Amino acid sequence: MQQGTTRYVSLVATLAISQVAAMFVTGPPLDRSTLLALALLSALAIIAELLGFFLSSSAKGSIAFIPYLAAVLIVPSWATVVSAVAVKLAAELLRGAQPIKVVFNVSQHAVATAFAIAVYLGLGGTSLLEQLDLGLAAVTVTSGLPALGALAASFIANGILVTGVIAINTNRQFHDVIRETFLPSLGLDLLATPVVFIFAWVYARYGPIAASALWVPILGLRQLNKTNAELDRMNQELLQLMVKSIEARDPYTSGHSRRVERFARQIARAIGLSSATVNRVSQAALLHDVGKINEKYAPILLKPDKLTPAEWEIMQQHPADGAELVSTMSQLHDLVPSIRHHHERWDGRGYPDGLAGEQIPLASRIIALADTVDAMTSERPYRPPLTYEQVKHELIRGRGTQFDPEIVDRLILNGLWLTIFAPPRDTGGSFSGPQLVGPASHGVG
Repeated sequence: MQQGTTRYVSLVATLAISQVAAMFVTGPPLDRSTLLALALLSALAIIAELLGFFLSSSAKGSIAFIPYLAAVLIVPSWATVVSAVAVKLAAELLRGAQPIKVVFNVSQHAVATAFAIAVYLGLGGTSLLEQLDLGLAAVTVTSGLPALGALAASFIANGILVTGVIAINTNRQFHDVIRETFLPSLGLDLLATPVVFIFAWVYARYGPIAASALWVPILGLRQLNKTNAELDRMNQELLQLMVKSIEARDPYTSGHSRRVERFARQIARAIGLSSATVNRVSQAALLHDVGKINEKYAPILLKPDKLTPAEWEIMQQHPADGAELVSTMSQLHDLVPSIRHHHERWDGRGYPDGLAGEQIPLASRIIALADTVDAMTSERPYRPPLTYEQVKHELIRGRGTQFDPEIVDRLILNGLWLTIFAPPRDTGGSFSGPQLVGPASHGVG
């Protein structure tokens, strides 16, 4: 764990303690209805935390943000922060998280909750328990804007804190982490806002039994999300299995497709593509050699000698074979052009179709560059890996002939070379991504 990460976590923990202390000194006393509300919402939150599910990466999904943020609207006081901390701490310990992750996740959760309460009160919001005689429309008029501000504040605080620790620990740019990790879930966060508000109003107006009844269909929604996430995760694992089976035929290129995927993702991110586009480029890169699963390539891949012209002609068929194979999968149909044309050249001398310049799909141009970088930096029986300076020289030499000149310029002339193609750092036990889904619900897992 980097010292910078440890200092950052310590700073967040100190901020959390200071906020809770200040709220306790200035906060009003608690009554029985307040304690009952916190007890029920804490119980629902711990259930949601324990029913969390893994997403397609190492991230973890949960709907615990609903009772957490409902408590902000029902009991906007220091007690809500304390109860949220207690639930989060229990959930983290039950999951067996590493101590520094426990400290960070609990502390950033406390900061985000306290910030949400401050914004809610600052915008004139009051406890929904004080608005029992008002219907939903009237409560929306009086407390809708403060509630929206509170939820937005929670999401922003949480996003900044988690992005900061990931950026520090992985030596990545803050804006890159924001774009990849948080922007894709922004729509979901906005859609969750009325759910939180209605859930809080139901509790305040009709009591804990009605709120518990409403929690049942919400858990059903969680089960649907869990099923979708598991299907997505299984699809990704099947793709990885397919790639590993291809690479098993050639001991000298083991891990090649996964390295090309990593390089392509970094290049796509560096040239400013959207998060969704980066993910599709990454998937195409992972599958770029999938055509080699065809049995006709097996003896050629295992051949230790130089290929004959006839064998080389066969090998040049693998982009088209890969594209044809991927075209049978409806969810990956948009990747077909990227896979088919990843061996095209900027000057039109590539294969299989001899496309040139911007006729070549952008993803294919990125994969071609990533593929070449991996080939040059990997050890071969006939040569050691090229140094990064040698690779840089080769890419500049191929600029405008083999490679898209604009992409090469963006990587090399703008000083992105060392950060893009530095070897991956072992971040065992490091902070790696979002853990929960929804406003004020991201953490590190």
